[in-house]
Amino acid sequence: MKLYIKISMLAMLMMVSFTTLAQQTTKPEVPENFRNVTETDTTNIADIQWKSFFEETDLVKLIDEALAKNNDLQIAEKNIAIANLQFKQSKWGNVPQLNAFTNATTTRLSDNSLNGISTNQFLGKSHIEDYSAGLNLSWEADIWGKIRNRKRAAQAVYMQTAEAKKALQTTIVASVSNGFYDLLMLDAQLTIAKKTLELNDSTLFAVNLQYEAGNINLLGKQQTEAQRLIAAQLVPELEKNIQLQENALSVLSGTFPEAKERASKLEAIVVKENLSAGIPSQLLSKRPDVKNAELALKAANAKVGITKASLYPSLNITAVGGVNSFESSNWFNIPASLFGSVAGGLTAPLLNGKRLKTQYEVAKLERDQAVIQFRQTVLVAVGEVSNALVKIDKQTQQYTIAVDRMATLQKAVENANLLFKSGMATYLEVNIAQGNLLQAELELASIKKERLVSNVELYRALGGGWE
Repeated sequence: MKLYIKISMLAMLMMVSFTTLAQQTTKPEVPENFRNVTETDTTNIADIQWKSFFEETDLVKLIDEALAKNNDLQIAEKNIAIANLQFKQSKWGNVPQLNAFTNATTTRLSDNSLNGISTNQFLGKSHIEDYSAGLNLSWEADIWGKIRNRKRAAQAVYMQTAEAKKALQTTIVASVSNGFYDLLMLDAQLTIAKKTLELNDSTLFAVNLQYEAGNINLLGKQQTEAQRLIAAQLVPELEKNIQLQENALSVLSGTFPEAKERASKLEAIVVKENLSAGIPSQLLSKRPDVKNAELALKAANAKVGITKASLYPSLNITAVGGVNSFESSNWFNIPASLFGSVAGGLTAPLLNGKRLKTQYEVAKLERDQAVIQFRQTVLVAVGEVSNALVKIDKQTQQYTIAVDRMATLQKAVENANLLFKSGMATYLEVNIAQGNLLQAELELASIKKERLVSNVELYRALGGGWE
């Protein structure tokens, strides 16, 4: 009765401990809304499948290729398979271990030993043979939840690998799309540079005519040539960057460097506006890295339960049965050769108690680390969404200003050329106008690319791209 009372008290303590563990998995607090956002609409672009979010067919093709061939994703698939096997194995923790055995031994005894003399006297031989075969069973009762917590830990690790693959896929989808938009920007800038070079050639031709007529000195001719070389220098630089970007996309796609076919044009892409970010609490269920951090906390909780259960006695039941004989001719003589035994016992740690206690304390500290990491992951997720939202807002304003600036400079170049031909403007004014227009057009292409990238970043930050 006393033993029963002690075991009951220990069980109650364990239940209290497990309740404490459950409290450690409480999800961290999140703000009601993202910064500078007052809407409470729960519509979220993360619910959109990536093939529907991206409308450029050549981009969809690139992403498909990357998801099929990316080596990091294939490694993630193998990690999932490994964790799945380990999880399935953990389900057998409560099942008794059953092993079959068979043994045959012969022992040569000393003729001068007591056993040798006795064996020779009674059996008429100087050696002993022993033959046995049977089954050996062992089972540990899961009194303190150690085996149950091992299952929970294995399940959490398995689910972690699945979430890690999802997080990796969202990163690859974002990286490929960002690289694609970079490529389109470089294409657009290369077109701008070549167009500007043609315009500069036309201006240089006019300046040469003015120089030959004696209306412009050598300095004017040289400065116009130098202005032309600015655009000429951009062409090989942009061509180099285009190939580098194509190579980067090839590596993401798991292929050797090669050219990337594309029909999309940066200027033809319509930037999506008014993308819905939902509310911060949705990140807990939609972002794979946040769910991964939560599962890591569950695994850490389970480890605490395992190490704490190791401090208490374990109940082990063993059984063995089969046939045994000292003569091979009688080995399987049933029932005369049958034998069997059953034993049960409690095993409590004594000398290794300090080591187990240390493991338990370390597990609790690791659980505290997992709690902090979970909180930090959520904090970073909310911050990334807020960053993407402010980028979209300010880049939209920048793009509007850049469009107006480019339109103004286009008119300025036209006017400068007309005034130069009529002798009312100098070559210097023409060069300045063309240089400003080149810079404005390059910046406009860059701003539009950044605006597209910010949309992708918002989509990824919200947890979109893994389905």
